[in-house]
Amino acid sequence: MKIVFIQPSTHRERINTIDLSSMAFPPLTFPTLAAHTPPNHSVTMIDERIEKIDFSVPYDLVGITAITCEAPRAYEIADEFRRRGITVVLGGPHVSVLPNEAKTHADSVVIGEAEESWPLLLCDLEKGELQSFYQQTHPTDMRMLPPPDMSLLSFHTLFGGVQSSRGCPNRCKFCSIGNSNDGRVFRKRPIEQVVHEIRQSRKRIIMFYDASMTIDVEHTKALFRALRGLNKRFLCLGNIDILGQDDELLRLSKEAGVIQWGIGFESVSQESLSEVWKKTNTVHYYSKVIEKIHAHKMMVRGFFIFGFDHDTTYIFDKTVEFVQTSHLDAANFGLLTPFPGTPLFKDIEQQQRILTTDWEKYGFHQPVVFHPKKLTETELLNGYKKAYRKYYRWGAIAKRFLYLVRTHLTFTNLVMFLAENIIIRTYSLYQIGTE
Repeated sequence: MKIVFIQPSTHRERINTIDLSSMAFPPLTFPTLAAHTPPNHSVTMIDERIEKIDFSVPYDLVGITAITCEAPRAYEIADEFRRRGITVVLGGPHVSVLPNEAKTHADSVVIGEAEESWPLLLCDLEKGELQSFYQQTHPTDMRMLPPPDMSLLSFHTLFGGVQSSRGCPNRCKFCSIGNSNDGRVFRKRPIEQVVHEIRQSRKRIIMFYDASMTIDVEHTKALFRALRGLNKRFLCLGNIDILGQDDELLRLSKEAGVIQWGIGFESVSQESLSEVWKKTNTVHYYSKVIEKIHAHKMMVRGFFIFGFDHDTTYIFDKTVEFVQTSHLDAANFGLLTPFPGTPLFKDIEQQQRILTTDWEKYGFHQPVVFHPKKLTETELLNGYKKAYRKYYRWGAIAKRFLYLVRTHLTFTNLVMFLAENIIIRTYSLYQIGTE
């Protein structure tokens, strides 16, 4: 069969433009499925954020993935191919939560992980026995994963990507990963497989796609030991409680080539953290942990969310003051988004505070999609915009740069700092507008 995988554009109004941010890191979903596709089939991929879709090509099968904000466009693409008589399969995080919604736009829906479902689906389709839904009876065994087939990508990315584990046992109220059937089960790949994949990569800077590298610390330490001497550089996500307590982990991560830890601080309000079950974070220790990571010559990128039920108008200035005085190297701000399938969505829906179920608007950025408790929608949106504008002023970037030069300067850190701050500034101001 002639199979095409399609990554839809996030925003339908940008279909005819190139989203350069999509070229930073490679997608792994479709290269992984391509590695599980029998060789008698031909497989190609179209990333609509970078390439245009030619609907006239006579494919035998179209596979489309979608997170929530991509779902409306994914459905449009699926409808157009089906109108032309081509079989369409939908999958991905949003589809897995709302499979019946997705089925109205597809011949078949894959729920959850697909490494075992996908070959079965292809076999059924060849026999003319395609089922409406496919769902694995158990999470994918990470020990059995072949390396992703990166030859599937028709474009070059700035960095590489690798996954050493899946899942997260920390079921934060707003998170789609820890609240999905597959995602709540933490699993690891054999270290030798991960090292081999990294060794084969042509990219010098590689992002670990793991939800957190601090869930099984001993496994991560063993991995970092094995990565020493490869002359690669890594970006990792981790939880602040472990990073603040385990000096050996920080030392080994630096020796392995880690240049940045991304941390979900989420809020500078302890009440808000408790509200959304973020048990790993203690606001009092934030600055000390950042200072400790900097002392190991590694950078810190922080992620923050506005709109929790305990948030009032003070939260915006307090957050910006913290990110500036703590000398974070880069920061991302987002609007609280109640994704379907999470306990947060269930609670807000029961409280009749959902403003829209236009899924295209569910992307952490404007607009506000629910009624905040102690803020108006306008206050929340304006405060979010104000935080981005203040943090990414050229003067503020210059101060962060001077701090980096004094404390944790390396050539790679310098390049990453400039790239991240300029790219995030450009993208955020494009999103929110300038004033």
